[in-house]
Parts: sequence; C-alpha cells; structure tokens
Amino acid sequence: MDDVTVTGPLSLGAFLKLAGVAQTGGHAKVLVQSGEVAVNGEPETRRGRLLEVGDVVAVQGREYRVWSFPA
Repeated sequence: MDDVTVTGPLSLGAFLKLAGVAQTGGHAKVLVQSGEVAVNGEPETRRGRLLEVGDVVAVQGREYRVWSFPA
C-alpha cells in the first residue's frame, strides 16, 4: 500500500491525479465511472467524493492510503 500525502480535503478525482494513477481529470473520470475504483473496499462511481485521512483507494490492483502530516 502506498501513502499519498494530502494537505486538506480532496476529491477522489484529484486524489487519483495526485497519486499518479490518472494523468488528467478526464482520465480520472473514466476510471471512476467504469467501476475500476473502490474506496475502503466499496465500489465508488462519484469522482467528486471527498476523501478523508485514512481512506484507502484501490484501483488497477494497487492500494493508496490518504495520509496527512500532523498539524
């Protein structure tokens, strides 16, 4: 599992770009709408879903954890 550091609230689409899974917002949209993305083990089709620290995003056989440095 890879940790991806965020600095505030982040949508699923933006997270996929930050993690390097999607090259563009359009690519993130295709991944999410095609059912290839799961959040915390549940399929997710809303790329605007806001992620929280600790959420685990699975896509293309890899898992990414939303992480943040302590304030």
